[in-house]
Amino acid sequence: MINVERPETQTLRTPPRVSSERVLEFSMLGVLVLLTVTATVIYPRFLELGNLSIVLSQYAPLGVVAVGMTLVIIAGGFDLSVGAIFATGATTAAALAPQYGVPTAFVLALCGGTAFGLVNALVVTLLRVNPFITTLGTSSLYSGAVLLLSNSTAYSDTSPDFQLLGTGTVFGVPNTIVVLVAVFATGSILLNFTSFGRAIYAVGGSREAARLSGIAVNRVTGSTYVIAGFLAALAGVMTASQQGAGQGSMGATVALDAIAIVVIGGTSLVGGEGKLWRTTVGMLILAVLDNIFYSLAVDSNAQLIFKGAIIIIAVAADQLVRRTRR
Repeated sequence: MINVERPETQTLRTPPRVSSERVLEFSMLGVLVLLTVTATVIYPRFLELGNLSIVLSQYAPLGVVAVGMTLVIIAGGFDLSVGAIFATGATTAAALAPQYGVPTAFVLALCGGTAFGLVNALVVTLLRVNPFITTLGTSSLYSGAVLLLSNSTAYSDTSPDFQLLGTGTVFGVPNTIVVLVAVFATGSILLNFTSFGRAIYAVGGSREAARLSGIAVNRVTGSTYVIAGFLAALAGVMTASQQGAGQGSMGATVALDAIAIVVIGGTSLVGGEGKLWRTTVGMLILAVLDNIFYSLAVDSNAQLIFKGAIIIIAVAADQLVRRTRR
């Protein structure tokens, strides 16, 4: 019998494919570079340190709000009340500083924002009201309360002590940027290197699975709202210090802008996914866009339309990526 040896079959190896979510994730960096080049063409001095410092300082309060919004959304929640808390923090700080001193006014403003975040947390976790409905209602409640109590009055304080946080510097770096970096760094450490951060991702991915794993789901979820409330109030204090004034009507677009930053950065509105470095990219994209809009004298109403369109496109892209995974 003749043994016929079969030729060895060769395994064909296909080159690894770059996943669609990776493309989406890092494409925003490309968008940021493209917008930066465009801004430099329109305004040649855009990349000068002085201009960049001004741009980042102006956007620092919104970036602080976006950090809190990122935590809430990763945990599977939503917060529309950050704009109202922002205005309350700004008004409280400006109204109380002349009478009680700047440190006391700032602390009370932050305590108020934290308390509002706690109210959101209790309604969402204990009463089990949908986060969208909860924060839509509390946004109206907080805004109405601060406008009623302040009689819609703008409070001003242009003293050096009050404006130190908003206009002062540390070794030439604006204080607002220092606060922004500190908040982003703290949030990143919290998400990436602590059990609480892992719990946030787990709860956002699947509440039931997280509960079965022994995670205190309500406590984790509620904590993100409390943090978001504190950071929204901090951002309001920063803005009041920058402008030397605070008013209940401030922050009308803060919630929209913060959500835009988060979704542009690639954090999924479904929950369970997101990184603060992506939120940083989203913030920088909107900051550069605003600078371009300002240079081209684009109408503020048109800017709102553009930002709304960005949110829709970003969410649609996220849904497309999710469908391709299946």
